Amino acid sequence: MTRRSKLWKWAAGLYAFINVAGLAYAGAEGEEMHAYLHLFLILLGLAGYVGWRLARRASPKELPRGQQADDRLQYLQQSVDAMALEVERIGEAQRFSDKLRVERGETPPLKKDQ
Repeated sequence: MTRRSKLWKWAAGLYAFINVAGLAYAGAEGEEMHAYLHLFLILLGLAGYVGWRLARRASPKELPRGQQADDRLQYLQQSVDAMALEVERIGEAQRFSDKLRVERGETPPLKKDQ
């Protein structure tokens, strides 16, 4: 844990302690508005913390640089090449199958319009 994160952790703890203690004190003294203010500050701090956590989780990750990006691009290129080869094989198999059907007389050959 870095020094900065430790400082923020201590500050958040102090903020929470002051507001919880202030809420208890204001409630004990019967100061309703003062107690509501501390309750509001506690909820505000909680909402800020939840928002910060959600923002950290949803923030886009940095794109990989250098070798990682090259490796991913190479992998993508290989995948596209493999799919293109398979599509070509399917087309060849279909043409061969149609040729055999025509030779056997199972289906008449298609006439091209001239």
